[in-house]
Amino acid sequence: MSAQHEAARRDKPGGGVFYGWLVVAAVMVVMTVTAGLGFYNLSVYLKAFIAERGFSVSATSGATACFFVASGFTGLAVAALIDRYDPRWVITGGAILSAIATFGAGYVTELWQLYAFYVLFGIGYSGAALIPGTTLVARWFVRRRSIALSIASTGLSLGGILLTPVSASMIEHLGISGATPWLAAGFLLGVIPVSWILIRPSPQVMGLGPDGDPVLRDESGALLPADGIDFDSAIRSRFFIFTTAAFIFAMMAQVGVIAHLFRLVSTRSGSNDAAALAVATMAMASIAGRLLGGWGLAYMASRHFVFALTLVQGLALALYASVESSNALLATTVLFGVTVGNLLMMQPLLLAEAFGLKAYGRIFSFNQLFMTLGVATGPAAIGFLYEWLGGYDVAFLVMAAASCLAFFLTLAAGPVDTLLRGSRNT
Repeated sequence: MSAQHEAARRDKPGGGVFYGWLVVAAVMVVMTVTAGLGFYNLSVYLKAFIAERGFSVSATSGATACFFVASGFTGLAVAALIDRYDPRWVITGGAILSAIATFGAGYVTELWQLYAFYVLFGIGYSGAALIPGTTLVARWFVRRRSIALSIASTGLSLGGILLTPVSASMIEHLGISGATPWLAAGFLLGVIPVSWILIRPSPQVMGLGPDGDPVLRDESGALLPADGIDFDSAIRSRFFIFTTAAFIFAMMAQVGVIAHLFRLVSTRSGSNDAAALAVATMAMASIAGRLLGGWGLAYMASRHFVFALTLVQGLALALYASVESSNALLATTVLFGVTVGNLLMMQPLLLAEAFGLKAYGRIFSFNQLFMTLGVATGPAAIGFLYEWLGGYDVAFLVMAAASCLAFFLTLAAGPVDTLLRGSRNT
């Protein structure tokens, strides 16, 4: 039986489902919890700390930036750990630290405590979320990687739909002190059990290859090393430099807007319910856009897809600068949400396509470290511009310009697969 027929048999119901899809399902659940109680919840915490504890917009925005800085630097250690140890231990440690930080948020009264909360929260989030999740999916899939990543990363949006509104309601009715013990328990119960029950470190530990293909071995019977570019060559390449720069600006715009979206809609509409609906709407649009994107990538170049995403995101942010009504804000949020899901998916996918799996964890974590320049600057920049100019209008236009700059940097990066194709020919 050929390798192709054997791989197809494993994916048919009669031949058993390829175990990688169970790993994808587990990663999706983990991302749902970490995004819903962490990433998307940042805008809820921002509003709550301002309203309940009296911190200024700029101080809270700066503290939010520390979340991303801590997450970015921790990612280097996370990548090293998941290369050496079972990723489930790293995910478990990240969930525990996130739970401790969340529980401690209820006791924050001083500025230094606010910053300490966001730093510890960022460290925990890094260990439990994107780096281990995307690395696991990249290990288990090659041909179906875009589809697998689109499904797994759907958890990021599901978190915004299912958990962030619940968190916002709990904080509104119970206050930060009353809500955070329950949110901390959510991290522990939502991440740790599913990780140990379903996740496996790689297909090779189960005698499988990526996509369910046979395991590749050399003439002596030893496992062939992972295909790809070494770390030093990858990070010096034109593609890595310009693509990383592009995503710095794209994520600066995206994360800055996400961090302030709840407050923007709440302020303009006068309703926390409308703000919670906007966050949920963004997440729902993100899911639909990501699933369509995962399917559509079979028919278009990844780089061209990123071109479109950065331009559409820029348009959405320009609209945010001017629209006032609840309906217009929700319509703009749909447009923005489509880009949110896909840009988050495209970042690890582009790196895996360009550089392979040989040093993927280190390459992605190094890329994520530089991403902190964008994601940390975005919330703080919008907060500063809001207080300096007395509104969000100019701040969102600046973020729109940053997204358009990402388009030109992606254009300058060149084709996706040049280096990896070259390494196979040498």
